[in-house]
Amino acid sequence: MEADALGFSVAVGDGVTLKETLASRRKFCTGIMKTAIFLLFVALIPSQYIRAQSCAQSCAVDNVINLMIKSSSEALGTSALSKLDIICTSVTSRGADAFCPSGYKPTGCACGMACGSWDIRGNSACHCQCQNIDWTSARCCKLGLVGS
Repeated sequence: MEADALGFSVAVGDGVTLKETLASRRKFCTGIMKTAIFLLFVALIPSQYIRAQSCAQSCAVDNVINLMIKSSSEALGTSALSKLDIICTSVTSRGADAFCPSGYKPTGCACGMACGSWDIRGNSACHCQCQNIDWTSARCCKLGLVGS
């Protein structure tokens, strides 16, 4: 028995040292890993190519169907939107609250006495939050059909 640089005992039988044995095994493992990676690529690349080829036939039909759905929904949406109009009116009242007419929704508010603090209450009224407000204005809108 001999000791190497790290202090391990090495059997010197048949003239082969531990370093030579480890180097041989490392080469063997590296060769197996390279072969496994090569076989993995050989197996995966054709499957991706076959999947792409099969999609080229079935995906073309899917794409045509998707285009037909999209064009028909855009036509329906465009025709429906062309018949809609936004109808707005302004309402001004004394005090801190201005109420929109029935069917209208407040979209913006203005307050007297240089007050810039306001909120929309109950989805139908503008309320100015400052003290002693002399007037409040609400811009009220609704969607309506053209020609009605």
